[in-house]
Amino acid sequence: MPISYKKVNNLKVSEDLLYFVNNELLKDINISPDRFWLNFDKIAHELASQNRKLIQIRENLQKKIDAWHIKNRNSRIEIAEYKKFLIEIGYLREEGTDFNIETENIDDEIANIAGPQLVVPVMNARYTLNAANARWVSLYDSLYGTNIIESEEGGSERYDPNRGQEVIKYVREIFDKYIPIDGTSWKNIAGLKIENKNLIILKDDYEYFLKDKEKFVGHRGDAHKPSAVIIKNNKLHFEIIINPKAFSAAHDIAGISDVIAESAISTICDNEDSVAAVDSEDKIICYRNWLGLMKGDLKIQFEKNGKTLERKLNPDRSYISKDGKGLKLHGRSLLLIRNVGHLMTNPSIILKDGNEIPEGIMDAFFTTAAAMHDLQKKKNSRSGSIYIVKPKMHGPDETAFTDLIFSKVEETLGLKKFTCKIGIMDEERRTSVNLKECIRSLKNRVFFINTGFLDRTGDEMHTSMEAGPMIKKGEMKSSKWIAAYESNNVDIGLKCGFSGKAQIGKGMWAMPDKMKEMMEDKINHLKSGANCAWVPSPTAASLHALHYHQINIFDEQQKIKKREKAKLDDLLNIPIINKPKWSEKEINTEISNSAQTLLGYVVRWIDQGIGCSKVPDINDVGLMEDRATLRISSQHIANWIHHGITTKDNVLKIMKEMAIIVDKQNMDDKRYINMSDDFERSRAFKTACELIFKGKEQPSGYTEPLLHLNRLKRKINQN
Repeated sequence: MPISYKKVNNLKVSEDLLYFVNNELLKDINISPDRFWLNFDKIAHELASQNRKLIQIRENLQKKIDAWHIKNRNSRIEIAEYKKFLIEIGYLREEGTDFNIETENIDDEIANIAGPQLVVPVMNARYTLNAANARWVSLYDSLYGTNIIESEEGGSERYDPNRGQEVIKYVREIFDKYIPIDGTSWKNIAGLKIENKNLIILKDDYEYFLKDKEKFVGHRGDAHKPSAVIIKNNKLHFEIIINPKAFSAAHDIAGISDVIAESAISTICDNEDSVAAVDSEDKIICYRNWLGLMKGDLKIQFEKNGKTLERKLNPDRSYISKDGKGLKLHGRSLLLIRNVGHLMTNPSIILKDGNEIPEGIMDAFFTTAAAMHDLQKKKNSRSGSIYIVKPKMHGPDETAFTDLIFSKVEETLGLKKFTCKIGIMDEERRTSVNLKECIRSLKNRVFFINTGFLDRTGDEMHTSMEAGPMIKKGEMKSSKWIAAYESNNVDIGLKCGFSGKAQIGKGMWAMPDKMKEMMEDKINHLKSGANCAWVPSPTAASLHALHYHQINIFDEQQKIKKREKAKLDDLLNIPIINKPKWSEKEINTEISNSAQTLLGYVVRWIDQGIGCSKVPDINDVGLMEDRATLRISSQHIANWIHHGITTKDNVLKIMKEMAIIVDKQNMDDKRYINMSDDFERSRAFKTACELIFKGKEQPSGYTEPLLHLNRLKRKINQN
């Protein structure tokens, strides 16, 4: 259905959005709708003009880089000449003097507690509530339900006591490593009790104490017969639940029925890569869910196994401290909100010149206004801050523009300057090579930097499109630039004083069904200096949290400060291949892998409005896909077509073959619409093809413009 607008000053505002803002968003925060819209009108027009100029600068720089590569295509790229050129055009900035960030009022979850970070589509209330509540997750359930524990009943719904015993053994071994008992092991202990402010562990008629008695925090229930014991290591907690009557404690002498691990310390509620929000109807869902989180009243009912269940936010967890005082632990993950970047506009609001409002400006005002409800209660941020993650910024001018946006937001909403803290996604090439100056422009707001390998790779491909054919996707992670990129992010963060004050983050584990592999691999994020790293589920958060018991990340960061720093020359190394000798089979296999996941993601985005999903790859391994993975796949194939590695006709043939496979993989989804029934009429198939065949012309190689356009058309057809 067409959007119905109402004139508000110099704006045309969707009637549904206007109602939401006036009657829900601004309610109880002492801002009148008239005053809000008057200021918003003036500032939105002022900022929109600057926003357009910054996007034009991106395009101008890209044209100059394309021309330079075309001119030098048959010559070896000399890094000194390349850097000189990038400085001349303003792409590469001179690095200024050293400084430390000055951000204040930062919560412990950001500054002092290292741990997993969830990213969840805020458009889905059920998933969002699940993520917010993932501060505490059953370690027993997480181990039992994943491939970490191997047993014959691994895939069965029937409880396997032998598998249960393996889970208990695994947890006790973890406790022996990180919370050891002086003189004995956690295995086969007979009981727990509290006396004289100490945890006493009973075994074979003897009493034992923890080697480090300070790791005992408190308990619930009677001190001599507690129902729960709380212990702590590296500022992360475990709750040992004692319930001899539970089936999981049937073979446990101590009556321990579960161990609850403090897991997702912080969660990004995402408005961007993991959602498909293209109009006011979609955006209101996102804003309303975020508002419910900030007010603390978000609830959702859903059907599961024939039962109606309700999910709401968990309360704080009460316990009795070792001093006998009643205390609480935060019951929920610290919630951050990811706004969209500077590129996209949204039809929810039309400016006086007839243009749509830049979506990032709209997000800034509305997500901040929603968070003001929490500033009154301080249930999310105890320090009174609002945490905004800002993606897809290109260089220091754009990070400075973000600072300006939130200064205007604070003025309009009557907030103290620098209440809004900003997380910098270091995922675009121009930000990576200018990271120190990007941080400088936000030194009073920055609370987070995070590498995004997928978007960074997509931007690398698009920026250097004319340099030559790119290496295979699977070889990107071992290329010179990526190692420099990951190291440089940590080096710069530590140099700017992030340790103990802000988060240095690393990217997502993309295979939610392969937790054993995650436990073997993802510890490398801690070894690289990250005090938070992304995980795809509460289960993954509880398991990845074990890595933070193994390594004290703040000690690790002190060691990393002394290492040799990453080199800018390596960061600018372009991953192209000269005179590739790939066989036709090799080329088609590479294209097929990209095409299959690309189609699997796009078909759900366009037809069902699903912005992030577990898409089976060509080998039926479920991979978490979002727009960042889509950007790589489409840009990579576009690059190979452009440089004659393959042809458009060959790619189209492969796309049709892969569409048939994707259709079969989705045959059990009742909402799914086959692409292969009619390729000409399938909007999803045509969109996927456009992302490749028009990929070179897309701004910075982003997929959003084509996705949004075709999703809007699909919604109109559905209505």
